[in-house]
Amino acid sequence: MAKRYFFLLSLLWVPLSAGNGPRAAAQNDSPLHVDVVLVQLNVAVTDRKGNYVTGLRPQDFAILEDKIPEVAATFEEGKEPARRLGDKVAADDRPLTEAGNAEGEGGLVNASGSRFAGANVFVLFDTSNYMYSGFVFAQDAIADFIRSLEGVGKVAFYSYSRNLSRVATLTPDRPQILRAVRTTVAGDDAALYNSLLLTVKDAAPLTGRKAIVVFSNGPDNASLVPPEDIAELAQSTGTIIYMISTQKAESEPVSAAVFERMSKATGGKAYFSKDWRDEKNAFASIRDDLAHLYALSYYPQPNPNRGWRNITVKLVGKDLQQYHIRTRAGYRLIQTQLSAGAASSPASASASN
Repeated sequence: MAKRYFFLLSLLWVPLSAGNGPRAAAQNDSPLHVDVVLVQLNVAVTDRKGNYVTGLRPQDFAILEDKIPEVAATFEEGKEPARRLGDKVAADDRPLTEAGNAEGEGGLVNASGSRFAGANVFVLFDTSNYMYSGFVFAQDAIADFIRSLEGVGKVAFYSYSRNLSRVATLTPDRPQILRAVRTTVAGDDAALYNSLLLTVKDAAPLTGRKAIVVFSNGPDNASLVPPEDIAELAQSTGTIIYMISTQKAESEPVSAAVFERMSKATGGKAYFSKDWRDEKNAFASIRDDLAHLYALSYYPQPNPNRGWRNITVKLVGKDLQQYHIRTRAGYRLIQTQLSAGAASSPASASASN
């Protein structure tokens, strides 16, 4: 595992952390130190029928990292603003600034002064030769999904075949994203895992909730990166991966199993659509999931473990034990020292495992 992860970092320069904070910020022209400062968790709570459970409070959640109890630093439900919590969760946990002062409106202010304003969503669209027959229907489903998003700060639209195309980078401008969807054309082979790795890298430095929604019409036949590395990197950066695929991928057991494992490991879901109606239903399900997630974060307690750290989230109280929790299983503690030229010098990347 350690050697494989070192290969991943050597293959691609990734300025990441499990959460951003003052120590994680750096300019492009200065050395960059990456460390875990704030661990961010996206948690879905559902009942036995799969209905979302709303109205839970910070004190209803217990967080363990390697069985070490953690104290939540921020809390957010759905489209509500993030709230900064003190050492003890108060009854009146109004939105607070980074300095800990009560704030009348908005959300949590981070070190750079910006707000945690909703989720950031990356849509990754398969434009390989697998997509020829259902191309227009997939574009329609993606466009409807983007129009329906609420409580999402910014959206990016990427496409991939053999290479990744950043058609529209993160923006709050929905019409710009919709135009980008309509400009895509079908390409050649599918390098899904290579492209997904690059998308996770783009999402890594972002604070707050962040998700990648992948629409794939078939298996990967052109990537060099193993999917296990992508899942681990997404977990370590707090990025949710949702996979929507058609029967072409489902008919190949290996691809179907990979899509299931990758999404589950990051706290997301995998969907296999038989037709365009199923595609629209899958996008609607993801939209509802994003709207009902609880977002918690914490500053890790002292922990000698310098590698993979397991995370467990539980609900406190007998009345809440009937509910099901879905979130990522953990993260890898990554530390690396990179200079401005490190992107062109893969050998300079290292990982502490």
